[in-house]
Amino acid sequence: MTRPVLIAPSVLSADPARMGAEVAALDAAGADIIHWDVMDGQFVPNITFGPHVVAACRSATDLPFEAHLMVHTPDALVERWIEAGCSRLIIHPESVVHLHRTLANINSSGARAAVVLNPSTPANALAHVLDLIDLVLVMTVNPGFGGQSYIASMEPKITEIRTMIDEAGLTDRIDLEVDGGISAGTIDAATRAGANVFVAGSAVFGHPDGPAAAITELRSLAEAARA
Repeated sequence: MTRPVLIAPSVLSADPARMGAEVAALDAAGADIIHWDVMDGQFVPNITFGPHVVAACRSATDLPFEAHLMVHTPDALVERWIEAGCSRLIIHPESVVHLHRTLANINSSGARAAVVLNPSTPANALAHVLDLIDLVLVMTVNPGFGGQSYIASMEPKITEIRTMIDEAGLTDRIDLEVDGGISAGTIDAATRAGANVFVAGSAVFGHPDGPAAAITELRSLAEAARA
């Protein structure tokens, strides 16, 4: 079974003074997932959202929330992020001492666990945790800021991970997501490399015809690339 194309707008590019309204607008625009880029100013050089902001926006949509935790010691707030309404928590291997334990804890706490790989993190970091996750996120920029340029040299890693998933017999269970510089000009290559979920911030919020046009365009381009 082939996993569907999903568009996951990042609210990092949204108006922080109107976050609830922005989330509702993404729902109306056809988004599949709301992607929260959580930064602590230490693991990455920026500070963004806490669980209280996510919780305040939960009533604005029924779409699933996923939290990309660019933080040290993500284990400390697992329950808080789940209580805030996140159904998936995405973990950097470098941010924890025992990745297997952290992922198992997320699953046992009632959310879905996922792993994210920075540009310099090899695909083999996933080798012994695929059974604990439902998504792999490949960063096509170095994390910490929105609006960066897509790193095309990550495409072989995307393909390597797609092969790992398929050979493990997990194609129908694990999504392969990409984040960083995803736009109308890059989504084709990312799709052909093997991704099926696409995080986009600037490309969605900066589209001249608005988020709905951006999401429709990105989905159409990805589906055409798969065809």
